Amino acid sequence: MDSTDLGDTARRGHRPLPRPAQLHGPVSRSARLLLGLTLYGASVAMLIEAGLGTMPWSVLEVGLAGRLGADVGLVIVLVSFVVLLLWLPLRQRPGIGTVVNAVWVGPAATVTLHLLPSPGALVAQLSLAAAGVVLNGLATGLYIGARLGPGPRDGLMTGLHARTGWSLRLVRTGIEIAVVATGFALGGVVGVGTLMYALTIGPLAQLFLRILDTAPDAATTRPG
Repeated sequence: MDSTDLGDTARRGHRPLPRPAQLHGPVSRSARLLLGLTLYGASVAMLIEAGLGTMPWSVLEVGLAGRLGADVGLVIVLVSFVVLLLWLPLRQRPGIGTVVNAVWVGPAATVTLHLLPSPGALVAQLSLAAAGVVLNGLATGLYIGARLGPGPRDGLMTGLHARTGWSLRLVRTGIEIAVVATGFALGGVVGVGTLMYALTIGPLAQLFLRILDTAPDAATTRPG
């Protein structure tokens, strides 16, 4: 999910909710970042455990983990750093949040996978997948709203957008189709969970970003 696209849309289309000035401080923003990335990893694990298809990048990561016989959390970290290498020719600059994102989400997913019980009936699988999508929207609002740097995958999209002039939507769609196709070929699961995520994550992330954005002007100015 592209952080620039979500942030701009949230500020253009809605009146921001008032927030106390202390919520813009570095400690609060760092706490939001860590909480958001922890919940993001948990949401990844929920979609994986549901077994009905995962978010696009997770299709690739699960497929790679199966082929390599590796822990999926470790693969998430490795993929994050490979993606960061692709930033170099795009002249993207990481923030502290970018680095934390790369090393934090994978372990959070691994821990959650160990804690989650395996869903039995289809209703339980659907419920777990739906909860994972909603949690992912909340997590995205938290970590993007902290404004401490985009995630590795977000930066790849914005970097390609800047270098090619293609729209963010086109770049994001192209990348996600490529990673889903590659992940599916490697054995990753594509299904109703993937579709559920694709159709709802944009509105959910925008809703939570409207509430959780820490941009200084968001508390005092109504966007035009």
